[in-house]
Amino acid sequence: MSGCGKKHVADGKTGDALKKSKSAKAGLQFPVGRIYRLLKRGNYADRIGTGTAIYLAAVLEYLSAEILELAGNAARENKKTRILPRHIQLAVRNDDELNKLLSCVTIAQGGVISPSRDGGT
Repeated sequence: MSGCGKKHVADGKTGDALKKSKSAKAGLQFPVGRIYRLLKRGNYADRIGTGTAIYLAAVLEYLSAEILELAGNAARENKKTRILPRHIQLAVRNDDELNKLLSCVTIAQGGVISPSRDGGT
């Protein structure tokens, strides 16, 4: 596997002396350093705290994992092995909190959600 982020011991250095990424220190998959850089370059505030990027990366990773889990369940219900935009649309629109968060978001190729047939208008 190429580029997994793991450093190899070189020139007699011990494993502790190797540099560990901010994401690895925080136990996250999302890039904390990149998010910090983008926050600084975006001029959202005069100062950006060190924990801000870690917190934001954790929130983004959690939301992504939640959406992907629900979309994977929707794909499995439709007997598919690949998640399509339709499955993401179904996952988001059938979850109350995600639907509220992404209410003004259009998912390309997501299709429409048919209204429930429980007698409502």
